[in-house]
Amino acid sequence: QVQLVESGGGLVQPGGSLRLSCATINILFSRYYMDWYSQAPGKQRELVASISTDHSTNYADSVKGRFTISRDNFKGTIYLQMNDLKPEDTAIYYCHGRWDYREYWGQGTQVTVSS
Repeated sequence: QVQLVESGGGLVQPGGSLRLSCATINILFSRYYMDWYSQAPGKQRELVASISTDHSTNYADSVKGRFTISRDNFKGTIYLQMNDLKPEDTAIYYCHGRWDYREYWGQGTQVTVSS
């Protein structure tokens, strides 16, 4: 059974940092294009950051310079380092993987930025 399992969310003050992880199970991880999405209350799910199989990255304008996506093909895991967090970053963050016709989502992890 394929699983994407996020962790690392929590409550943090504005200006703080969090590191999200997404561990994958039972996929050929090195072939997957991986993404982080966020969904704030009452809003649509949005793409935050992507990383390709050759480790090239893309970011939403709102997080450029503050968030960094990375992957460890040996561990089958991706990360999202989130720095200088703002209240508007508050959302559920989802891990997403895709390769060819295959597509999988994690269950999400809550990030709350508040003083």
